[in-house]
Amino acid sequence: MREVEITSIHQMTPSVKQFEVVADEPFEYRPGQHTHLHLERDEAGSAGDHTGGDSDDQSGGEDSDDGSDGDSDDDSDEVVRPYTATSLPGTDTITLAIRRYDDGTASVYMHDRQPGDTVRIEDLDGNLYLRDRDADVTLVSTGTGITPMIAMLKQYLDEGSGDVYFLYGEKTQEDVMYRETLDQFEADHENLTVVYSLSEEDWDGPTGHVQEHLADVVPDVSDTDCYVCGVPEMVVETKDRLAELGVPDDRVYSEGWEDDEVADE
Repeated sequence: MREVEITSIHQMTPSVKQFEVVADEPFEYRPGQHTHLHLERDEAGSAGDHTGGDSDDQSGGEDSDDGSDGDSDDDSDEVVRPYTATSLPGTDTITLAIRRYDDGTASVYMHDRQPGDTVRIEDLDGNLYLRDRDADVTLVSTGTGITPMIAMLKQYLDEGSGDVYFLYGEKTQEDVMYRETLDQFEADHENLTVVYSLSEEDWDGPTGHVQEHLADVVPDVSDTDCYVCGVPEMVVETKDRLAELGVPDDRVYSEGWEDDEVADE
């Protein structure tokens, strides 16, 4: 467990803030992996006007559309929530993009923080990280599921040798995270293709579920390593679609708990 200091906060979208935190020692992890934030429940309950509801939870993690499974107990004195670093390892600083849910716990608490405040986080871990930097790569995400994809994309553009296809789904243009970053990456790297799909806004780009556009965007998706992150239903549906397109199971990567979550609903 580390105590880290919030050094800067940036409003990315109306509901998402990016937090830069600094520790006493460098962070070592694989880009795409997540940490867990720990806070006392009575401390979390005092944030804003929050009354304790957690309707944003998916398997215990209110940031679960970033692919990481939360593990706190609603009856516990401690709140534990997963958040993914969007930065690269090797320094004493990481960045976390957190969407605020009005009836959330940790997200409301974090959105009430100020630079100089401290929070407690675990070392980073998880199943989402690049397996082969020489293979072509397809990255598919929705919502804050973009966070591990941003970290993996940064690594691939630095170290990868193939083509990378980045498909990102959101509700509206206003909700799109990292758009300026992604557009600049695409302009700077001829091996990168970025596609946004909006599910709740008509615009001049793709609409509907982002996984519906795989066959149109990726010339031969069956010959790419595919990484998927989002709410459980989206992950399961995307994996099914990839199977229909001929992608072998051993070339499709997610956190791995989403199928059980959907089956239990």
